[in-house]
Amino acid sequence: MKHVLKNSTRFVVMLLIATIALGGATSCKSKKKLAKEAAAAEYAAKVEQAKKDLNAIINEETDWTLDQQAERVATIKSYNIDDKEVKDLIVKAEQKIEELRARKAEEERLRREEEARRKAAQSKFSVLDNTLGSIAGSATYEEANRKIVVAMQEFASPDIPVLIIVSQENGVNDYDRPTTISKFLNYLKDKKQYKYKVESVKRDTFGKITELELIVKY
Repeated sequence: MKHVLKNSTRFVVMLLIATIALGGATSCKSKKKLAKEAAAAEYAAKVEQAKKDLNAIINEETDWTLDQQAERVATIKSYNIDDKEVKDLIVKAEQKIEELRARKAEEERLRREEEARRKAAQSKFSVLDNTLGSIAGSATYEEANRKIVVAMQEFASPDIPVLIIVSQENGVNDYDRPTTISKFLNYLKDKKQYKYKVESVKRDTFGKITELELIVKY
């Protein structure tokens, strides 16, 4: 009887040890499974975010600078994601960034050209602006009249039109009532103020001004 009990006790102990060992092994396997699932979820999230960011770059839907966009694409490439869609999107995103860089460079070139043209035009008309301003700034009517006589030599006739732009919006000019150069120069003499700048001039084959366009300075 004692032998039987002894054997039974030994069996129970061994069963408990086996159960504990099995439980430990099961727990270890569960942890590995959870870790694997977590890694898979993290990878899936990384792939999804990569696709989202790449599409945003391709569709020009991000407020990132071009350098930031290029940096983001480089980061995604460093992930070495084995996904055909991501790889295709990376190529398209890199092409889009190059396209945007080229577009930005062209816009900057055009801006510089326009700025140079504007400065050249201002320089070209500076003598005429100074002449008109000098008439307005004359100390006496006699002085102004003498300057008007000299200035009129630049114009084809006393009746050439003077167009005055009072506002500009979306490339459309709004003009004041037209006048003539003779009337305008005498107006400057009376007002003693030249608040304009020359916008454009037209000349005949002799180089005489046939139309003068001014813009009001505010």
